[in-house]
Amino acid sequence: MPRPRVLALLAAAGIALAAAGAAILPATASNAATACAAAYNNSAVYTGGMQVSYNSHNWTAKWWTQYEAPSTGGSGVWADNGSCGGSGGGGGGGTACNYPAWVAGQYYAVGAIVRYTNGLYYQATHENPGYDPTISTWFWSPYACSGGGGGGGGGTTGFVVSEAQFNQMFPSRNGFYTYAGLTDAMAKYPAFAKTGSDTVKRQEAAAFLANVGHETGGLVYINEINTANWPHYCDYSQPYGCPAGQSAYHGRGPIQLSWNFNYKAAGDALGVDLLNNPDLVATNSSISWQTGLWYWMTGTGNAGTTSHNAMVNGQGFGTTIRAINSIECNGGNPGQVQSRVNLYNQFTAILGVPAGGNLTC
Repeated sequence: MPRPRVLALLAAAGIALAAAGAAILPATASNAATACAAAYNNSAVYTGGMQVSYNSHNWTAKWWTQYEAPSTGGSGVWADNGSCGGSGGGGGGGTACNYPAWVAGQYYAVGAIVRYTNGLYYQATHENPGYDPTISTWFWSPYACSGGGGGGGGGTTGFVVSEAQFNQMFPSRNGFYTYAGLTDAMAKYPAFAKTGSDTVKRQEAAAFLANVGHETGGLVYINEINTANWPHYCDYSQPYGCPAGQSAYHGRGPIQLSWNFNYKAAGDALGVDLLNNPDLVATNSSISWQTGLWYWMTGTGNAGTTSHNAMVNGQGFGTTIRAINSIECNGGNPGQVQSRVNLYNQFTAILGVPAGGNLTC
């Protein structure tokens, strides 16, 4: 949002974000390609027997590990299961999404898979008495599947950024900011990263992710850090006031949604009552991503155009900075501008497209 801000504190510490993978088959020429398990996440905790994919190979953890990318060297914690291909991360990529609905208060053993109320799937990484998968993320991790049952409301959207590339961009991200949450949110704005040439689509995706990466410290922070600022975002001149409380409308989510009037406008656009329930932006991954896309697709700030239009119409990445936080522009904070530009250059390189012109504001 175009305002001075400080980034948010990690709302949930010690998050484990590991999904069990597909069954491993011998990698021989006579077999069809083994599906890749869920992509390795550097910040996730993995325990013995958990499977991941990394560099087109499936790997199995032999014991507890974190911050140790799969390889045949190092401590030897990872066992190489051979090459893999195609989508995976939940039963080989062809498993139907027909798992039961999550029930609060019901016991779940390790490995149990449920469909949450947001349409996404989660797997229990630790046994629990029916904790909420979107809140108790140490006990649950996102689970990807395909086929019947709806697939979690958009887990496969044709997004130009793969889950592996997403994880590469944000190796230390908070487990709250899930790839599945982002792709689910994209259903609200089907033109996002799907307008123009393949190059333009990738440039827009890179621009959005670079800006949200900057806003959240690499998708680490959810809530605004400086709690002393929280009471400042209630504009009582609005007829609806601040029903959730004066301090309830601080920055949250990938573009740090703030102010009661922005929560009201975003909620109205998304069909969610964010004015009365602003904390949904910090507790529901899909809704949080939706607010980021809402501003990207509709907010103009001082740019005179939306960030989406700026990328689609060739105005360049610099215009998106002006739309999101123009106070940094025109020499206001060149270091912050350069931070955004550096991320954009990094992400376009990962996606294999040129950055284009007009990178600064």
